[in-house]
Amino acid sequence: MTSRVSRIVSIAAVAAAGALMLAGCSSSGGGSDSATLQVQTNMAAGSPQLAALTKMADSFEKANPGVKLNLIPSTNTYEQDLKVMLAAHNAPDIWQTHGWSRDRYSQFLAPLQGESWNKDVNKILDPSMRDSSGNIYALPMVADVTGLLYNADVLKKVGVDPATLTSWDAFDAAAAKIKAAGVTPIAVSGKDNGPAGNLIDWMAPGFYSQDQLASLKKGTFQSDAYKPILDQVQKWAKAGYINPDYSSATSADVSKALGAGQAAFVFSQNTSAQNAFTTSPDANIGFFPIPTQSGTPYLIGGEGIAYGASKTGKNLADAKKFLDFLAQPANQETFAVAAGGVPGLTTAKVDLGKLQPSYDQWVVKAKSPLVPYFDRVYLPNGLWNTLVTTTDSVITGQSTPAAGTDQVGKDFQSLYGQKQ
Repeated sequence: MTSRVSRIVSIAAVAAAGALMLAGCSSSGGGSDSATLQVQTNMAAGSPQLAALTKMADSFEKANPGVKLNLIPSTNTYEQDLKVMLAAHNAPDIWQTHGWSRDRYSQFLAPLQGESWNKDVNKILDPSMRDSSGNIYALPMVADVTGLLYNADVLKKVGVDPATLTSWDAFDAAAAKIKAAGVTPIAVSGKDNGPAGNLIDWMAPGFYSQDQLASLKKGTFQSDAYKPILDQVQKWAKAGYINPDYSSATSADVSKALGAGQAAFVFSQNTSAQNAFTTSPDANIGFFPIPTQSGTPYLIGGEGIAYGASKTGKNLADAKKFLDFLAQPANQETFAVAAGGVPGLTTAKVDLGKLQPSYDQWVVKAKSPLVPYFDRVYLPNGLWNTLVTTTDSVITGQSTPAAGTDQVGKDFQSLYGQKQ
C-alpha cells in the first residue's frame, strides 16, 4: 500500500494539470470493475493514523480486487486544496471533513443516514454532525472527547494536582511554578494553521454565558465575553508561559515537547498525545476538564475524524462500500486507538490506551459536562482563520486583545450576513 500513498499536488500543479485531474480524480473509466478512488486523508505521512488507515485499505482491496484506493497524505494547505477541487467540480471520491461535514461540505457530500451504521453513531456527535432533519454526511471514525492535555510527571514535579485546576487563576499559579522549574507551561504551534485558534475554542465556552451563546447563534457578537479570552492569552505571552519558539514550532514539535516533559500543557485533541507517545513511549500524559472563569469545568468534543463521499462521484457505490468497511467495529476500534480518540460508533469499544484513566475519571465517573467546539456551533463558517490570525498576533505582540476582538467582531458580522 505504501506505493499508493502519495502527496497531493500543489495548487499550481492543480491549475496546470486541471484537465488531467478532472479525468483521474472521481472517475475510473471502468466502473466498479476497475475503480480507483482518491481519498483525501488529511493525515500526515508517517503518522499512526495514516498507517492504520493504510492497513485497512489493503484489507479492503484484497476483498474487493476491482477497487483501488489512492490515499493522499495531508499538506498544510489541505482546506485550500479542497476548496479549489470543489470549486472546479472536481471533488475527491472520499475526503476527511475535519469537523465540517454538515456546515461546510454537506452540499457536496452524499447523505449517509440510510447506511446500516447510522443508528450506531455516538449521540455526542449529533449537535455538530446532523442537520435539523437528522441527516448525516460523513462516517465518524473518531469522536473527540478531551480536555486540557498535560504531562503528569511535570505537574507531579512541581506539586500540582490537575484536579485542582478548576479556574484560570489556579492554572496561572501552576504555570508560574512550572516556569520556575525550567519547563514551558503552555506549548502552541505558531507555524501550523490552527493551534492558536484552539486556545479560543477550548476557553470560550467558559467565558460565555448561555445567553451570550444564544446571542451568537442569532448573529450578535459578544465583545465583552471575547476580549477577556484574548486578555488571558496576552497575560500568558507576557509572563513567558508560551513556548519561546512559538512562531517556528510545528504541531509535531509541540507533541514531542509534551512527551519529553519539556512542556506541561497543550490545547489540542488527543491525537497530540498519541503523537507524543511515538517519540516518548513512556510519557505520562493525561487530560483534565478545562478551567472556567465561573461555573463547572468541562470537556470539549464533537466531530473528530470523519469521512464523507462525493455525491457526484462516479465511484459513489464503491466509496460507500469502503465507508461501510471502515464502520466495522474492529476497524473503528483499531483506528480510534491509533488516533487516541473515542470511536465514532457505539458498536466499538473505547480504548484510549494511556489516556484511558483520564477518560474513566472525567467521563465515566465524574460525568463531566461535554461542550461542542465553540467555532463549529456558535460562529459562522469561515471565521476560523480570523480566530487563528488574531490570536497569533496577540501572542507575538503584534496586536492587542482589543484590536483582535474588534477584527473578530467585524468578520463575524460580515460572514454571518453572508449566510442569511
